[in-house]
Amino acid sequence: MINVKKVLLMTVLVSSVLQAHFGVLKPDSDVVTNSKKQNMQIMFIHPFEQTYMQMDKPKEFGYFLDGKKVNLLSKIKSKRIKGFQTWEYTTKYKNIGDYIYFVDPKPYFEPSEGKFIRHITKTIVDVHNAGEGWDAKTGLKAEIVPLSRPYSLYSGNIFSGTVYYKGKVVPYAEVEIEYLNDTSHFEAPTDNHITQVVKADKNGVFHYAMPKSGWWGFAALIEDDVTIKKDNKDYPVELGAVIWVKTYEMK
Repeated sequence: MINVKKVLLMTVLVSSVLQAHFGVLKPDSDVVTNSKKQNMQIMFIHPFEQTYMQMDKPKEFGYFLDGKKVNLLSKIKSKRIKGFQTWEYTTKYKNIGDYIYFVDPKPYFEPSEGKFIRHITKTIVDVHNAGEGWDAKTGLKAEIVPLSRPYSLYSGNIFSGTVYYKGKVVPYAEVEIEYLNDTSHFEAPTDNHITQVVKADKNGVFHYAMPKSGWWGFAALIEDDVTIKKDNKDYPVELGAVIWVKTYEMK
Protein backbone atom coordinates (compact mmCIF):
# COMPACT_ATOMS: atom_id res chain seq x y z
CA MET A 1 0.00 0.00 0.00
CA ILE A 2 1.40 3.43 -0.97
CA ASN A 3 2.08 5.80 1.90
CA VAL A 4 0.66 9.06 0.52
CA LYS A 5 2.35 11.22 3.15
CA LYS A 6 5.77 9.79 2.29
CA VAL A 7 5.18 10.33 -1.41
CA LEU A 8 4.17 13.93 -0.83
CA LEU A 9 7.18 14.51 1.41
CA MET A 10 9.55 13.07 -1.20
CA THR A 11 7.92 15.26 -3.85
CA VAL A 12 8.56 18.36 -1.74
CA LEU A 13 12.16 17.33 -1.05
CA VAL A 14 12.91 16.62 -4.71
CA SER A 15 11.29 19.90 -5.74
CA SER A 16 13.43 21.84 -3.26
CA VAL A 17 16.60 20.16 -4.52
CA LEU A 18 15.72 21.05 -8.11
CA GLN A 19 15.70 24.74 -7.24
CA ALA A 20 19.12 26.09 -8.19
CA HIS A 21 20.61 28.98 -6.24
CA PHE A 22 22.07 31.92 -8.15
CA GLY A 23 23.74 35.12 -7.13
CA VAL A 24 22.34 37.89 -9.32
CA LEU A 25 23.76 41.19 -10.57
CA LYS A 26 21.09 42.79 -12.75
CA PRO A 27 21.77 46.29 -14.12
CA ASP A 28 19.13 48.43 -15.82
CA SER A 29 20.94 47.75 -19.07
CA ASP A 30 23.98 45.82 -20.28
CA VAL A 31 24.79 48.71 -22.66
CA VAL A 32 24.82 52.34 -21.45
CA THR A 33 25.01 55.23 -23.93
CA ASN A 34 23.78 58.15 -21.80
CA SER A 35 24.56 59.92 -18.53
CA LYS A 36 21.31 59.02 -16.78
CA LYS A 37 21.31 57.21 -13.44
CA GLN A 38 21.63 53.45 -13.72
CA ASN A 39 20.52 51.00 -11.07
CA MET A 40 21.83 47.51 -10.30
CA GLN A 41 20.05 44.84 -8.26
CA ILE A 42 22.15 42.51 -6.08
CA MET A 43 20.25 39.39 -5.03
CA PHE A 44 20.43 35.72 -4.08
CA ILE A 45 17.45 33.87 -5.56
CA HIS A 46 16.03 30.98 -7.53
CA PRO A 47 15.84 32.91 -10.81
CA PHE A 48 13.21 30.93 -12.68
CA GLU A 49 10.84 30.36 -9.75
CA GLN A 50 11.41 33.91 -8.49
CA THR A 51 11.77 32.78 -4.88
CA TYR A 52 14.18 34.88 -2.86
CA MET A 53 16.70 34.01 -0.16
CA GLN A 54 18.21 36.15 2.52
CA MET A 55 21.39 37.91 1.40
CA ASP A 56 23.62 39.43 4.07
CA LYS A 57 25.77 42.39 3.12
CA PRO A 58 28.41 41.00 0.73
CA LYS A 59 32.09 40.69 1.56
CA GLU A 60 32.93 42.61 -1.62
CA PHE A 61 31.18 44.49 -4.39
CA GLY A 62 32.74 46.57 -7.13
CA TYR A 63 34.08 46.44 -10.64
CA PHE A 64 37.22 45.89 -12.68
CA LEU A 65 38.09 48.42 -15.38
CA ASP A 66 41.31 48.53 -17.40
CA GLY A 67 42.92 46.09 -14.98
CA LYS A 68 42.07 48.12 -11.88
CA LYS A 69 39.75 46.97 -9.11
CA VAL A 70 37.30 49.48 -7.62
CA ASN A 71 35.59 48.72 -4.30
CA LEU A 72 31.99 49.94 -4.04
CA LEU A 73 30.77 48.05 -0.98
CA SER A 74 30.09 51.25 0.94
CA LYS A 75 27.88 52.49 -1.91
CA ILE A 76 25.25 49.75 -1.86
CA LYS A 77 21.91 50.16 -0.09
CA SER A 78 19.63 47.63 1.53
CA LYS A 79 16.35 46.79 -0.20
CA ARG A 80 13.76 44.26 0.96
CA ILE A 81 11.83 42.30 -1.67
CA LYS A 82 9.10 39.86 -0.64
CA GLY A 83 10.42 40.09 2.91
CA PHE A 84 13.98 39.12 1.98
CA GLN A 85 17.16 41.16 2.13
CA THR A 86 18.59 42.30 -1.22
CA TRP A 87 20.87 45.20 -2.19
CA GLU A 88 21.07 47.83 -4.87
CA TYR A 89 23.63 50.19 -6.36
CA THR A 90 23.01 53.41 -8.29
CA THR A 91 25.52 55.33 -10.40
CA LYS A 92 26.09 57.70 -13.31
CA TYR A 93 28.83 56.71 -15.74
CA LYS A 94 31.50 59.24 -16.68
CA ASN A 95 34.21 57.08 -18.20
CA ILE A 96 34.08 54.90 -21.29
CA GLY A 97 34.84 51.23 -20.76
CA ASP A 98 33.59 47.72 -20.18
CA TYR A 99 32.86 47.55 -16.46
CA ILE A 100 33.22 44.02 -15.06
CA TYR A 101 30.97 44.17 -12.00
CA PHE A 102 31.33 41.50 -9.35
CA VAL A 103 29.91 40.54 -5.98
CA ASP A 104 31.52 38.13 -3.52
CA PRO A 105 28.86 37.22 -0.93
CA LYS A 106 29.15 35.87 2.57
CA PRO A 107 28.71 32.08 2.38
CA TYR A 108 25.09 30.95 2.74
CA PHE A 109 24.37 27.74 4.64
CA GLU A 110 21.93 25.40 2.91
CA PRO A 111 20.69 22.84 5.49
CA SER A 112 19.01 20.59 2.90
CA GLU A 113 22.32 20.13 1.08
CA GLY A 114 24.61 20.17 4.12
CA LYS A 115 26.97 22.77 2.69
CA PHE A 116 27.76 26.45 2.40
CA ILE A 117 27.18 28.25 -0.89
CA ARG A 118 29.41 31.09 -2.08
CA HIS A 119 28.59 32.26 -5.59
CA ILE A 120 31.00 34.88 -6.95
CA THR A 121 28.91 36.68 -9.54
CA LYS A 122 29.82 38.89 -12.50
CA THR A 123 27.94 41.08 -14.99
CA ILE A 124 29.61 43.19 -17.66
CA VAL A 125 28.28 46.62 -18.63
CA ASP A 126 29.50 48.31 -21.79
CA VAL A 127 29.61 52.11 -21.39
CA HIS A 128 29.64 54.42 -24.42
CA ASN A 129 30.43 51.65 -26.90
CA ALA A 130 33.83 50.77 -25.51
CA GLY A 131 33.67 47.32 -27.05
CA GLU A 132 36.80 45.96 -25.39
CA GLY A 133 37.92 44.60 -22.03
CA TRP A 134 34.95 42.26 -21.64
CA ASP A 135 37.17 39.16 -21.91
CA ALA A 136 39.64 40.17 -19.20
CA LYS A 137 40.47 37.76 -16.39
CA THR A 138 39.93 39.39 -13.01
CA GLY A 139 41.73 37.02 -10.65
CA LEU A 140 38.60 36.25 -8.66
CA LYS A 141 38.82 32.84 -6.96
CA ALA A 142 36.20 31.45 -9.34
CA GLU A 143 34.97 33.06 -12.54
CA ILE A 144 33.60 32.49 -16.00
CA VAL A 145 35.58 34.43 -18.60
CA PRO A 146 33.39 35.02 -21.67
CA LEU A 147 34.48 33.92 -25.11
CA SER A 148 31.36 35.50 -26.64
CA ARG A 149 30.93 39.26 -26.16
CA PRO A 150 28.57 39.24 -23.15
CA TYR A 151 26.32 42.14 -24.17
CA SER A 152 24.24 43.20 -27.18
CA LEU A 153 23.19 39.59 -27.73
CA TYR A 154 20.11 38.37 -29.59
CA SER A 155 17.95 35.50 -28.40
CA GLY A 156 19.21 32.42 -30.17
CA ASN A 157 22.85 33.53 -29.92
CA ILE A 158 25.33 31.08 -28.45
CA PHE A 159 27.13 32.16 -25.30
CA SER A 160 30.54 30.59 -24.71
CA GLY A 161 32.81 30.90 -21.70
CA THR A 162 35.77 29.37 -19.91
CA VAL A 163 35.53 28.27 -16.26
CA TYR A 164 38.44 29.24 -13.99
CA TYR A 165 39.24 28.33 -10.40
CA LYS A 166 42.23 29.96 -8.70
CA GLY A 167 43.46 31.10 -12.09
CA LYS A 168 43.36 27.68 -13.75
CA VAL A 169 40.80 26.24 -16.15
CA VAL A 170 38.36 23.66 -14.75
CA PRO A 171 38.06 20.66 -17.07
CA TYR A 172 34.57 19.19 -17.47
CA ALA A 173 33.01 21.70 -15.06
CA GLU A 174 29.24 21.40 -14.68
CA VAL A 175 27.43 24.62 -15.57
CA GLU A 176 23.86 25.31 -14.47
CA ILE A 177 21.84 27.78 -16.54
CA GLU A 178 18.64 29.58 -15.63
CA TYR A 179 16.40 32.24 -17.06
CA LEU A 180 15.56 35.23 -14.85
CA ASN A 181 11.81 34.84 -15.05
CA ASP A 182 10.91 38.20 -13.50
CA THR A 183 8.84 39.80 -16.27
CA SER A 184 7.58 37.14 -18.70
CA HIS A 185 6.39 34.64 -16.05
CA PHE A 186 7.20 31.77 -18.40
CA GLU A 187 6.03 28.31 -17.26
CA ALA A 188 8.37 25.35 -17.68
CA PRO A 189 6.95 22.16 -19.24
CA THR A 190 8.60 20.06 -16.47
CA ASP A 191 10.76 20.73 -13.41
CA ASN A 192 13.80 19.54 -15.33
CA HIS A 193 13.33 22.39 -17.81
CA ILE A 194 13.86 24.99 -15.08
CA THR A 195 17.61 24.52 -14.73
CA GLN A 196 19.51 23.68 -17.90
CA VAL A 197 22.86 21.88 -17.49
CA VAL A 198 25.88 21.69 -19.78
CA LYS A 199 29.40 20.35 -19.25
CA ALA A 200 32.58 22.17 -20.13
CA ASP A 201 35.16 20.38 -22.23
CA LYS A 202 38.68 19.42 -21.13
CA ASN A 203 39.74 23.06 -21.55
CA GLY A 204 36.96 24.39 -19.32
CA VAL A 205 35.01 25.77 -22.29
CA PHE A 206 31.21 25.50 -22.54
CA HIS A 207 28.53 26.70 -24.98
CA TYR A 208 24.79 27.38 -24.71
CA ALA A 209 22.23 28.87 -27.11
CA MET A 210 19.76 31.14 -25.30
CA PRO A 211 16.26 30.64 -26.75
CA LYS A 212 14.42 33.58 -25.19
CA SER A 213 15.03 37.29 -24.67
CA GLY A 214 15.91 38.42 -21.15
CA TRP A 215 18.60 37.78 -18.56
CA TRP A 216 20.38 34.41 -18.41
CA GLY A 217 22.56 33.19 -15.55
CA PHE A 218 25.43 30.71 -15.91
CA ALA A 219 26.79 29.08 -12.74
CA ALA A 220 29.82 26.79 -12.86
CA LEU A 221 29.81 24.79 -9.62
CA ILE A 222 33.13 23.94 -7.99
CA GLU A 223 33.96 22.27 -4.68
CA ASP A 224 36.12 24.77 -2.83
CA ASP A 225 39.37 23.83 -1.08
CA VAL A 226 38.16 25.14 2.29
CA THR A 227 35.49 24.15 4.81
CA ILE A 228 33.44 26.28 7.20
CA LYS A 229 32.73 25.28 10.76
CA LYS A 230 29.15 25.45 12.03
CA ASP A 231 27.90 23.96 15.30
CA ASN A 232 31.30 22.30 15.82
CA LYS A 233 31.11 20.56 12.45
CA ASP A 234 33.06 21.28 9.26
CA TYR A 235 30.93 21.75 6.15
CA PRO A 236 32.05 21.85 2.50
CA VAL A 237 31.72 25.00 0.41
CA GLU A 238 30.14 25.07 -3.02
CA LEU A 239 31.96 27.80 -4.91
CA GLY A 240 30.05 29.11 -7.88
CA ALA A 241 31.49 31.05 -10.79
CA VAL A 242 28.44 32.98 -12.02
CA ILE A 243 27.94 35.34 -14.94
CA TRP A 244 24.78 37.04 -16.24
CA VAL A 245 24.10 38.08 -19.83
CA LYS A 246 21.08 39.65 -21.52
CA THR A 247 19.50 38.74 -24.86
CA TYR A 248 17.18 40.81 -27.06
CA GLU A 249 14.53 39.88 -29.60
CA MET A 250 15.51 40.72 -33.16
CA LYS A 251 12.67 42.84 -34.55
